[in-house]
Amino acid sequence: MNIQKLPKLLIVDDEQPVLNALKRSLRIKFDILLSLSGFAALEILREQEVAVILADQRMPGMTGVGFFVKASRIQPDAVRVMLTGYSDVEAIIQAVNEAAIFHYLQKPWEPEVLAMILVRAAEKYELIQENRRLNRELELSNQQLSTENKLLRTEVENSHSFSNIIGESPAMQKVFTLVEKIIPTTTTVMITGATGTGKELVAQAIHYNGPRSSKMFAPQNCAALPDTLLESILFGHVKGAFTDAVKDQKGVFKLADGGTVFLDEIADTSPAFQQRLLRVLQEGEITPVGSQHTIKVDVRIISATNRDLEREVARGNFRQDLFYRLNVFRITMPSLAQRLEDIPLLVRHFVKKYSRKMGKQITGISPDCELELMGLEYSGNIRQLENIIERTIVMAQDGDIITKDLLVLDDRLKIGGRGNYPMSEQPTMILREAVNSLERQYIITALDRNGGNLSQAARELGVTRAGLYKKIARLKI
Repeated sequence: MNIQKLPKLLIVDDEQPVLNALKRSLRIKFDILLSLSGFAALEILREQEVAVILADQRMPGMTGVGFFVKASRIQPDAVRVMLTGYSDVEAIIQAVNEAAIFHYLQKPWEPEVLAMILVRAAEKYELIQENRRLNRELELSNQQLSTENKLLRTEVENSHSFSNIIGESPAMQKVFTLVEKIIPTTTTVMITGATGTGKELVAQAIHYNGPRSSKMFAPQNCAALPDTLLESILFGHVKGAFTDAVKDQKGVFKLADGGTVFLDEIADTSPAFQQRLLRVLQEGEITPVGSQHTIKVDVRIISATNRDLEREVARGNFRQDLFYRLNVFRITMPSLAQRLEDIPLLVRHFVKKYSRKMGKQITGISPDCELELMGLEYSGNIRQLENIIERTIVMAQDGDIITKDLLVLDDRLKIGGRGNYPMSEQPTMILREAVNSLERQYIITALDRNGGNLSQAARELGVTRAGLYKKIARLKI
């Protein structure tokens, strides 16, 4: 059974009979402490927390006002009530101005009135404490939220870090060189390449490692929406601009002010939209749909397309002036066919990613399985390879090693892929490149695992030290 705790009341008066009388009349509602002087009362306040202080103004050695001023420094939240005589007008004014009293009561007082005032004072004290508690909780929540936001931002930045773009092929090394040069700048970037080559991943790496990383990265697929809706989403709209515009709405460009807007599939936009986008690039301002007023914005634009934009310009499908505005710095993403030697790295990355995501312990992938994957033609590039690995992990059992017979391939890959030629018709140059690439990757992995020790790596690979040295020279490792 919970017994409600009474609020603590400190009564200060230099007359013991008055203290006794007040205690008798108020003890039902309060836990009472008594003091015959302001000096003794200050000692009590240093040792015990009280909710309300009731003090007489006229006391020898220290007036009620003087006591309240000192008491407020010890316990500022304690609510102060003063007893005064009819002639103590100056003391009342001083108490209000200097001691910030809650209430004053003139002598003689009515016991019921005094009790009511003190109860209200105790309620005020409880409100003060509750507000302080809520403020502390809010501060702690804000600190926790700030910490979580920092951790989340760090996680996001790490997930989009430059080092997370997988590839060791010459084609990808060229991409890395270009990305390293553009990251510190705010230059407009165009990323070209076939579907599924990782254009948005590169855009994210540029943003999250660059000078605008503290602001928003806002991607928008331009091919997914009609012009009117695309303009509303990117530039915003005002209330009444169209049927469903029930209130003003900020667009992506305004929300990402100071950050980066990634316009994917930019070639799939109309000439009218291209004209509006050109104004944003030229003037640094947007006009919300239905508005007559422009808004200044500062965004970095990274665009991407899987089309040949020069050809689209020649055909009249894309504005030449916009092309030159967007094509300030170009990065071309290689297809998977142009970076076959990266397939083992990508496969292991995706195996690890989806094993962790699905809570499975997949112990590895066999060499013949990697060779099979290197022999396929990927019209969907990295995205298609990733889908194959994800489906394979779904079907695999916990503890499996992924072998060739466990692969879950697309039908079109089974029919038309390089890995499905009869062995007698297998393109020898492609196969040789694939075998060399796989062999090179295995040697690099073994050397890394053994800290560059040739003897240990050779023992692990099952070859002699001299044989391994020859392979390293032949493969230019």
